[in-house]
Amino acid sequence: MSVDVIPTPPQVVAIGGGHGLGRVLASMSHLEDALTGIVATTDNGGSTGRLRQNHHCIAWGDLRNCLSQLASQPSVGSLLFEYRFKGDDEISGHNLGNLMLHALDQLCIRPLEAVNLIRNMLNIKSKLIPMSEQPTHLLALDHQQRQVFGELNIDGMNTPPANLMLEPQVNATCEAVMAIAQADLVILGPGSFFTSIMPPLLLPSIAKAIASTQADIVFIDNIADEQSSASQLSFEDKIKYCERFIGHGRINYYLKHGEKMQTGRLIQAPLDSRNQPGRHERQVLQQYLERILTKHYQQPPTEAA
Repeated sequence: MSVDVIPTPPQVVAIGGGHGLGRVLASMSHLEDALTGIVATTDNGGSTGRLRQNHHCIAWGDLRNCLSQLASQPSVGSLLFEYRFKGDDEISGHNLGNLMLHALDQLCIRPLEAVNLIRNMLNIKSKLIPMSEQPTHLLALDHQQRQVFGELNIDGMNTPPANLMLEPQVNATCEAVMAIAQADLVILGPGSFFTSIMPPLLLPSIAKAIASTQADIVFIDNIADEQSSASQLSFEDKIKYCERFIGHGRINYYLKHGEKMQTGRLIQAPLDSRNQPGRHERQVLQQYLERILTKHYQQPPTEAA
């Protein structure tokens, strides 16, 4: 008697932080546990920055943002998770979700366990993994080799950094490296280029995993210019900057907003959200990412047709 073989769903890994990564994850959340987000943990601003300064923890803000965007149905739990305290006392301005993740981290052995507890509470099937479970900050060198410490200061630079690194250098979360190795598609961006997309690529084991994975890699550009020195980079500059860490020519597809066209590896299409200008329309983003996935399975290209 023949046994039906259930096809394995494609494994998709999205890397970045903030609203951009959350947008991508929400657009592909129908993949459920076949979707993994690897989230930057170097933010040092706002509620997250205050927690980091006082408690020497990883940055929870981008993880919280992604969890919120993946919560499929509004609930008391999801509303509480996004609640921000008002007033003028010591908890004013803190986000309850950040405090919950930090509290759970104190009770758990690993930060990843804290994330998974919130995932279960909000009934989120897709996986979220901090890029590292060890606290670290972003460090930039300007063109005079002067150091600029922390995301807030790096976003305020007048010219793009000559180089980026982590201080201290930490280890990548092992589950993140394994997810990339097993992926069929790896997505970079959209998001703040220097402070969301780049931090995970500064971890040698993540950069090596991206360089050696059999997955196709797609870079998604932002809809609007950033309010940082990254706005001075051309689209080609961003690709070259990424490939300094993951290898020249490693990115298979480039997806950007504009008049519909396709030339070589570049796929351009109207991606702007009608309801939230400046952000990607989730359904359209899903459509183009699924097309890339389909091409990967049917006819693995060296360049996009």
